[in-house]
Amino acid sequence: MSRITAARVIVTSPGRNFVTLKIETADGLHGIGDATLNGRELAVASYLTDHVIPCLIGRDAHRIEDIWQFLYKGAYWRGGPVGMTAIAAVDMALWDIKGKVAGLPVYELLGGACRDGVTVYGHANGETIDDTIAEALKYNALGYKAIRLQTGVPGLPSTYGVSADKMFYEPADNDLPSENVWSTAKYLNHIPKLFAAAREALGWDVHLLHDVHHRLTPIEAGRLGKDLEPYRLFWMEDSTPAENQEAFRLIRQHTTTPLAVGEIFSSIWNCKDLIQNQLIDYIRATVLHAGGISHMRRIAALADLYQVRTGCHGATDLSPVTMAAALHFDMSIPNFGLQEYMRHTPETDEVFPHGYSFADGCLHPGDAPGLGVDIDEARAALYPYRRSYLPVNRLEDGTMFNW
Repeated sequence: MSRITAARVIVTSPGRNFVTLKIETADGLHGIGDATLNGRELAVASYLTDHVIPCLIGRDAHRIEDIWQFLYKGAYWRGGPVGMTAIAAVDMALWDIKGKVAGLPVYELLGGACRDGVTVYGHANGETIDDTIAEALKYNALGYKAIRLQTGVPGLPSTYGVSADKMFYEPADNDLPSENVWSTAKYLNHIPKLFAAAREALGWDVHLLHDVHHRLTPIEAGRLGKDLEPYRLFWMEDSTPAENQEAFRLIRQHTTTPLAVGEIFSSIWNCKDLIQNQLIDYIRATVLHAGGISHMRRIAALADLYQVRTGCHGATDLSPVTMAAALHFDMSIPNFGLQEYMRHTPETDEVFPHGYSFADGCLHPGDAPGLGVDIDEARAALYPYRRSYLPVNRLEDGTMFNW
């Protein structure tokens, strides 16, 4: 038995906000888990401090599954992004502890490695198509085998996914939500030109991806997917809001472009119909927002039955703790597809020292016991919390836009 004696929440903002849970045991070990929910960070911090941590003290840290079930089923108002992010933080921290006790990296406890490394994709974006292609060529030169392409849309003053800071893009940009202007017609006319230029410049040996950011109706997504078919995308991501899972059936009827969705999902129930009906090709839920390593393994196991592969979200609003946990998960499952990798700033890497490394288009979690990542609390204290929101969109006539 490894009894939990203390747990606390650490909030820090080395360029963007992160919430971290640290759990300590009677035998002197500690584990950490990411609890960051972009734009709602303090809601999770409060949920952990006021409602979850009191229930952890005195429990056996090795009973990961039992604690997961207690926290999920024991809350009458179960699920949702706040609750599932909090559970994920506990789950990650407990796996971290178990790995340290065993003296093994977590992926070894999950059945061992299914691959030598985790193939990742980077983000190339620019105000113009030429700018985006120039960035994509830089990623290609760094060894990336897969690259996501985003570009500004002519006639729109700004476009979500396009930033002046290329390596460390942070979309949460303001103390209150900024409001962008959107035009679906302009977007649909422009994006196929981006991928025509990309194939001309990059050839066919690099995987190309695109994120729609939930901005299209199903029939519009079907049209875009069909227009992009000649360029053989690895996937088209978040083409329409997925609250109505049945909407993806209409997209499927109109395009063979592979579909990916799920970075905002918080449980297996959000993607059950999408997977069982084979309406998607990649599930992008994360170990952070979908209940931790334990729950993501259930999602992956369900997906494996239907030849759906994983493509976990990995933007900078997930701390290096989640990146490490995702890599252990990715290494251990049979139906891994691709892992998003947005590099963190040097300040963030200093706050969260870690052992994972990049080489030849792949990340490896390293072989340190546990997750292989920690938090430097002294450095974390140098960066106080700063309220920050993701932008919202309005159509050109002022209508609030749904994504």
